Amino acid sequence: MKEIYITGDNIISSLGFTTEENFALLESGVSGIRECTDQSLSPSPLLLSQVDNFSLEERFALMLMEMSKSNAPGSYTRLEKMMILSVYDATRNLPLDLRSPKLLFILSTTKGNIQLLEEKYRLVFDHKRVFLWELARVIASFFGFSNPPLIISNACISGVVALNMGARHLRSGKYTHAVITGGDMLSEFVIAGFQSFQSISSSPCKPYDISRDGLSLGEACGTIILSDTAPEKGPAIGVLGGAITNDANHISGPSRTGEELGMAMQVAMEESGLQPADISLISAHGTATPYNDEMESKAITCARLNAVPVNSLKGYWGHTLGAAGVIECVASARSLATGTLIGTKGFDTLGVPEPINVIKETSHTSLQTCLKTASGFGGCNAAIILQKK
Repeated sequence: MKEIYITGDNIISSLGFTTEENFALLESGVSGIRECTDQSLSPSPLLLSQVDNFSLEERFALMLMEMSKSNAPGSYTRLEKMMILSVYDATRNLPLDLRSPKLLFILSTTKGNIQLLEEKYRLVFDHKRVFLWELARVIASFFGFSNPPLIISNACISGVVALNMGARHLRSGKYTHAVITGGDMLSEFVIAGFQSFQSISSSPCKPYDISRDGLSLGEACGTIILSDTAPEKGPAIGVLGGAITNDANHISGPSRTGEELGMAMQVAMEESGLQPADISLISAHGTATPYNDEMESKAITCARLNAVPVNSLKGYWGHTLGAAGVIECVASARSLATGTLIGTKGFDTLGVPEPINVIKETSHTSLQTCLKTASGFGGCNAAIILQKK
């Protein structure tokens, strides 16, 4: 199988605007989940993980100056600014021709510019900006990408699917590079939707813990640059096999058995030529809802991976929807490169039916291979494997 590598990355979240800023705070155990009293998002106070808006505006304006762009900052939505900044940071130091016909741009999101449906935005932006294809066109146009963007919007597995699709396109030989960007922002629409499911916790989320009672929502954006050539500096992180399955159980409830996510994990290992003993780390979805975490423990058992260290990063960033798979893959790649097992923020006592090896405290050890998983509404599941070369 043709080798594909991660050659650049970025994370924008409540913890910072670069991968380095974010990973340093992950290592230190700092969470970005804070109380929000913004009534335009929720009529009552709510714990959310939010990107600092002042810093976003400041950094976006500075980037426009550095790129000698005359574009008005106000002509871009908040999500578009996050995505453009993320791509800029991930690519700025790479010998990469963004206009090359051998480069593919992939966008991962669940809701895109959904806030533009609100009355207050209707006189500010053209209505078509709410469509995902227009969001992708705006980003592609800013950087001058020559190929039509590929849009992945498959609930909360979107980011992992985007990475899988990017690697497959590069292996086909049609492209040599892929710019994969995943992002979602918090809005009244998104928050109300999860509130209607009564799935939001009143405290910071506690993945896999016996006292978990729901998720924490967050907003973020991340970018991964894939290449068919290994990076010139630092450890090379390869993207191996991946798989997508669907359990067809319920529009919002996960599988009762975990077999379908377990199948995605097994197929990803088979495609990569690996055995369960070859996996050093599982970066799981870990939303901290009762049913998701229960299902994941069963899936890990189905894949015979109970002894492998498992973490969830939702206690730091919250659930960031279409960004989650991307930023969590970036963090996983950095974990492999530095030999860092990030602890699962909020976890104390195992509260799932199967005996999985949840990482409680951050530690350092030798790591070789990470299995990243994701699950989402509609019963979709995805898995992908990253490996230090």
